Amino acid sequence: MFQERRERREANRAFDHGDGVTRYRMQQKMVSIGDDYWIDDESGDHVYKVDGKALRARRTFHLEDGQGHRVATVQSRPLRIKDSMAIDDAEGHRVAVVKKAVISPVRDRWTIKQEDGDDLTVDGNVVDHEYTIERDGYKIAEVSKKWFRVRDTYAVDIGPDADHTTVLAAAVAIDSMAHPGD
Repeated sequence: MFQERRERREANRAFDHGDGVTRYRMQQKMVSIGDDYWIDDESGDHVYKVDGKALRARRTFHLEDGQGHRVATVQSRPLRIKDSMAIDDAEGHRVAVVKKAVISPVRDRWTIKQEDGDDLTVDGNVVDHEYTIERDGYKIAEVSKKWFRVRDTYAVDIGPDADHTTVLAAAVAIDSMAHPGD
């Protein structure tokens, strides 16, 4: 048990030092019809576009690569007790479901239930964009505004063993559910 805890702590420390981590910048447009914005890499290049679909019964976001090809769709799941959003791949196959807990007395609790793979947990302050995404206690991604002073801009650092598209789509879903009126 102690060995496992030590290994997890060392892996998380390596993540914190940037070993194999890719940083993305999420910057939402201040005024945009349908919530369109870009996800940039560390050098400022547009890597993904988040295309929010306005005037639909369900909140829908398409993630497109730099060439405009859809790589994922994030869509709300109405008529559910728990607030949740589904993530589908480019072919429309379910990849994951992001869920918010019904009751959370102290802090927000979120899970990312993956179709193929272990479930992920979200820990931290979701509303302020300061949280981590973990698999079995190992940090696979971190979302933080600490690197940016601009409103509605935050970083998503993703480790080498994570599916970047799924993590970014989950961040879009969490942001949409945590800030429904924005």
